[in-house]
Amino acid sequence: MAIRLGMEAVLNYKTGGQDGAGSWTELANVRDVTLSLEAGEADVTTRANNGWRAIVATLKEASVEFEMVWDTQDSGFAAMKDAYLTNAPIGLQILDGSGSGDGEGLQADFMITSFSRSESLEEAITVSVTAKVTYSDTPPSWIGS
Repeated sequence: MAIRLGMEAVLNYKTGGQDGAGSWTELANVRDVTLSLEAGEADVTTRANNGWRAIVATLKEASVEFEMVWDTQDSGFAAMKDAYLTNAPIGLQILDGSGSGDGEGLQADFMITSFSRSESLEEAITVSVTAKVTYSDTPPSWIGS
């Protein structure tokens, strides 16, 4: 059984979205990352289901939540803040392995929908970021193995 530890995962970004100029860059200033994948449901129950409700999955949706240390000198932090403030799409890859191509996960253009700062008395200032898949010429895809 092959397992992966969270600390081995990687979150990459690309300003301008998936088709933006330049290469993917690792967003190293992150803490716990949560990728949420869900699908809507349509009821397809018929009398033939013998009293059981039946559904089929419809539209998929994805969001990613993560925490960063508030570091205005960090280019990844600046990219997330700028994407939030300007409502600009940003490409994200949420991968379960290193950036050397052995990871798999979601790649899509996202909109930063939450950028919330926390100022705990005995901790570094942090920001909680939420990103959701956005409209794009390049649809989301599952990449890797």
